[in-house]
Amino acid sequence: MARYELYDDDGSKNREECPRCGDTFLADHGDRLHCGKCSYTEWE
Repeated sequence: MARYELYDDDGSKNREECPRCGDTFLADHGDRLHCGKCSYTEWE
């Protein structure tokens, strides 16, 4: 995924960040959001 897909034109973040890590984005897998660094998962 390219960096321009993660941020808006004004520099704000376009994706949710991991509440446990704080410095990584959560991957959207359709039915869940997942952090690849610490394995935090939010089920939708």
